[in-house]
Amino acid sequence: MTILSTSRLRPLYRAAQVGELDRRTIAGGIDGFALMQRAASSAWHSFRARWPQVRGVTVMCGAGNNGGDGHVLAALAAQSGLKVQRICLKAPAELNGDAARAAALADSAGVECEPWHEDMSFTGEVIVDALLGTGLSGEVRGTFRQAIDAINDSGLPVLAVDIPSGLAADTGAVLGVAVNATRTVTFIGDKLGLHTGAAPAHTGEVDFRPLGVKAGAYVDIPPSAWLLDDGLVESCFPPRSRTAHKGDMGHVLVLAGAPGFGGAGLLAAQSAARLGAGKVSLATAPEHVTASLVLCSEVMARGVRSVADLGELPEQADIVLVGPGLGLGAWGQAMLQTALQTERPLVVDADGLNLLAQRWPNLRRNDWILTPHPGEAARLLDISVSQVQADRPAAVLALQRQRGGVVILKGAGSLIAGPSGLVVCPYGNPGMASGGMGDALCGMLAALAAQGYTLEHVAWLGNLVHALAADRAAAAEGERGLLAGDLASYARKLINPG
Repeated sequence: MTILSTSRLRPLYRAAQVGELDRRTIAGGIDGFALMQRAASSAWHSFRARWPQVRGVTVMCGAGNNGGDGHVLAALAAQSGLKVQRICLKAPAELNGDAARAAALADSAGVECEPWHEDMSFTGEVIVDALLGTGLSGEVRGTFRQAIDAINDSGLPVLAVDIPSGLAADTGAVLGVAVNATRTVTFIGDKLGLHTGAAPAHTGEVDFRPLGVKAGAYVDIPPSAWLLDDGLVESCFPPRSRTAHKGDMGHVLVLAGAPGFGGAGLLAAQSAARLGAGKVSLATAPEHVTASLVLCSEVMARGVRSVADLGELPEQADIVLVGPGLGLGAWGQAMLQTALQTERPLVVDADGLNLLAQRWPNLRRNDWILTPHPGEAARLLDISVSQVQADRPAAVLALQRQRGGVVILKGAGSLIAGPSGLVVCPYGNPGMASGGMGDALCGMLAALAAQGYTLEHVAWLGNLVHALAADRAAAAEGERGLLAGDLASYARKLINPG
């Protein structure tokens, strides 16, 4: 089995870390203005790669280094023969340092500086957003808010320089309002906040340009997170041994489906079977057994009215999945308590998490994967959903510290917190906003755990396969109407490459 580590993933940094990398690069002998010119040149090449036929551009320049990047890019565009509209939210005479030198460079290239006013029109075919950089911490206000609203209302494509203005670089939260970019070109170190939270709705394509800075060489500035890559799938699912048998592939026990809530358990069990578990047992309310046999007869469904009906199933399993359709009543409580008492690794989802928050508020284990969405995470942390979403990385890390094991905070840019730190899954699509997606995910996780992957790597690979399967399904037939049950067949193809 392939050995996984964060060394195979792209590092992500927080704004202060990138600022320190920038400072050290300059201290190492690269002039600050030369580094700004390098960033602007990279942004210009990114612009041309995305919009090669454009003949006119509007460049929105704020203050500081982000605005400076915009001024230099405006000069480069003019020198390349484009018609350039340079809109300045801070007068060049009020700038200092490298930003002032950048504005002077644009002046010398013959690019007029138009002061921003609320009713002005954009003349370019594409807008370059160089308003606010990664240092933004408070809510966007005043003229900058007006300018961002105007950009978003224009309907024009947008290149964001380093980060869409108004997006928090560390969390992906929107600070009042944020630019909706078509592409974001970011420099030196890729930013955590470009890949989670609200970010996918604002960044468009993310084009990372390191500018020749080898961030990994600074061992005292460790990445804050790592980004999953789809290339992991092929390398982590090699062909099986020609002598493999079902006992080698593990036994998943799914405890799910209280009376009246059978669908969730069926989805989880089927997903576990399609992801290669050798055996899948489903312990569910008796009225759901027939449906299970019809949906996937390979799943060994057992009707369970009470814990006594489980028999030796918990001891026979290699991994126990508990939670989908569990309910909060006596049946669900008994199933969860049984799972917690088994000496088996667990995947806990849905009402299993809600019951943990209610009845086991201090329970911590190192042999489980918890899979909350923001609402469940809020209940586990005893905070509001808005607080979770305002700083998703902090929320998932807090949960992992409190509860142990591996925690997956679902949503756009799902976050995985485990012993190796924080990992981000950048795949998936809005078609996944439908019931049962979490049930399919936890079934996939359980199947991978049964096959011998460590729980942390289970979380990485399970999220990756789940999201990529959804992307393939959406590419084939569209996002609207995508169902959780559609994912299993695409996931199966993903883990059988070649």
